[in-house]
Amino acid sequence: MSSGLATYTAIHVILSLAGIVSGLVVLSGFLSSRQPGGFTPVFLWTTLLTSLTGFGFPFTHVLPSHIVGALSLGVLAIAIFARYGRRLAGGWRWAYVVSAMTALYFNCFVLVVQVFLKVPALKSLAPTQSEPPFVVVQLVVLAAFVMLTIAAAVKFHPAQQRRAAA
Repeated sequence: MSSGLATYTAIHVILSLAGIVSGLVVLSGFLSSRQPGGFTPVFLWTTLLTSLTGFGFPFTHVLPSHIVGALSLGVLAIAIFARYGRRLAGGWRWAYVVSAMTALYFNCFVLVVQVFLKVPALKSLAPTQSEPPFVVVQLVVLAAFVMLTIAAAVKFHPAQQRRAAA
């Protein structure tokens, strides 16, 4: 790997991990009906940049990672519009939570793929990523995100929190 590609890969990975960590803080805020201040733009920007930089790697045909990246960009567009364009009014609050958490899930989905590719012990358990250990981990991650996203959509009411504090 050339040093330029290694640097690009490192930037992509750092953005991805920053998106995941800040996304988990945002999720925590949703579950406690708070907007986690500066973490929201960090999450949205790093996740957006992760998806965009994913298209910058050399490729000869469309890969599953490109499909996940395109889906992530789509849900991020909804999240950003709901948060900043519609200011979470009405059904946009729900749209924001679901789309933001879907983008976080896509990042975590890719993290699991990469961990199974890069960690030798896991790679030996699932060399083609179609073996039961890989499938089970991905299903557990998906189930956790579905449950957490539903709980977040139900609990996240920042306007009520502001009124109660006033």
